[in-house]
Amino acid sequence: MELETGGLPLRATGPTLAPMWDEPYLETCCRSALHRLVLCGPPGRPADQKDGPCLRRLAGMGLARERPDRRFEITETGRARHAREVLKT
Repeated sequence: MELETGGLPLRATGPTLAPMWDEPYLETCCRSALHRLVLCGPPGRPADQKDGPCLRRLAGMGLARERPDRRFEITETGRARHAREVLKT
Protein backbone atom coordinates (compact mmCIF):
# COMPACT_ATOMS: atom_id res chain seq x y z
CA MET A 1 0.00 0.00 0.00
CA GLU A 2 1.48 3.35 -1.03
CA LEU A 3 0.68 6.47 0.88
CA GLU A 4 0.67 9.64 -1.09
CA THR A 5 2.75 12.58 0.03
CA GLY A 6 2.55 15.21 -2.63
CA GLY A 7 2.54 12.61 -5.42
CA LEU A 8 5.66 10.79 -4.16
CA PRO A 9 5.60 7.37 -2.49
CA LEU A 10 6.34 7.42 1.25
CA ARG A 11 9.74 5.91 2.07
CA ALA A 12 11.02 4.59 5.35
CA THR A 13 13.37 7.03 7.02
CA GLY A 14 15.97 6.48 9.67
CA PRO A 15 18.45 3.68 10.24
CA THR A 16 17.64 0.11 9.34
CA LEU A 17 18.71 -2.77 11.54
CA ALA A 18 20.92 -5.58 10.37
CA PRO A 19 19.38 -9.07 10.50
CA MET A 20 19.28 -10.51 14.02
CA TRP A 21 21.41 -13.48 15.05
CA ASP A 22 19.10 -16.47 14.88
CA GLU A 23 21.20 -19.15 16.56
CA PRO A 24 21.46 -19.74 20.30
CA TYR A 25 24.75 -18.68 21.86
CA LEU A 26 27.23 -21.45 22.61
CA GLU A 27 29.05 -21.10 25.90
CA THR A 28 32.81 -21.65 25.78
CA CYS A 29 32.43 -25.04 27.46
CA CYS A 30 29.88 -26.15 24.86
CA ARG A 31 32.05 -24.96 21.97
CA SER A 32 34.87 -27.03 23.46
CA ALA A 33 32.59 -30.07 23.78
CA LEU A 34 31.53 -29.62 20.14
CA HIS A 35 35.20 -29.54 19.12
CA ARG A 36 35.92 -32.71 21.15
CA LEU A 37 33.06 -34.43 19.29
CA VAL A 38 34.78 -33.62 16.01
CA LEU A 39 38.14 -34.84 17.32
CA CYS A 40 36.83 -38.18 18.62
CA GLY A 41 35.19 -39.02 15.27
CA PRO A 42 33.12 -42.20 14.74
CA PRO A 43 33.78 -43.78 18.16
CA GLY A 44 31.80 -40.92 19.72
CA ARG A 45 32.14 -39.37 23.16
CA PRO A 46 30.98 -41.13 26.34
CA ALA A 47 28.11 -39.50 28.19
CA ASP A 48 29.79 -39.89 31.59
CA GLN A 49 32.60 -37.39 30.95
CA LYS A 50 32.84 -33.97 32.61
CA ASP A 51 31.33 -32.38 29.49
CA GLY A 52 28.19 -34.56 29.74
CA PRO A 53 25.90 -31.58 30.50
CA CYS A 54 27.27 -29.75 27.46
CA LEU A 55 26.82 -32.83 25.27
CA ARG A 56 23.19 -33.07 26.37
CA ARG A 57 22.73 -29.34 25.69
CA LEU A 58 24.27 -29.77 22.21
CA ALA A 59 21.94 -32.70 21.57
CA GLY A 60 18.97 -30.55 22.58
CA MET A 61 20.09 -27.97 20.02
CA GLY A 62 20.44 -30.60 17.27
CA LEU A 63 24.23 -30.22 17.09
CA ALA A 64 24.88 -33.70 18.51
CA ARG A 65 22.90 -36.86 19.12
CA GLU A 66 23.09 -39.59 21.72
CA ARG A 67 23.40 -43.05 20.22
CA PRO A 68 21.84 -46.22 21.68
CA ASP A 69 25.27 -47.11 23.18
CA ARG A 70 25.03 -43.86 25.25
CA ARG A 71 27.83 -42.17 23.31
CA PHE A 72 27.43 -38.82 21.62
CA GLU A 73 28.26 -38.05 18.01
CA ILE A 74 28.16 -34.82 16.04
CA THR A 75 25.38 -34.14 13.52
CA GLU A 76 25.72 -32.43 10.14
CA THR A 77 24.24 -29.30 11.71
CA GLY A 78 26.90 -29.56 14.41
CA ARG A 79 29.65 -29.90 11.80
CA ALA A 80 28.47 -26.74 10.07
CA ARG A 81 28.31 -24.83 13.36
CA HIS A 82 31.78 -26.13 14.33
CA ALA A 83 33.21 -24.95 11.00
CA ARG A 84 31.67 -21.49 11.48
CA GLU A 85 32.39 -20.88 15.16
CA VAL A 86 35.42 -22.98 16.03
CA LEU A 87 37.34 -23.18 12.75
CA LYS A 88 36.08 -19.76 11.60
CA THR A 89 35.61 -20.94 7.98
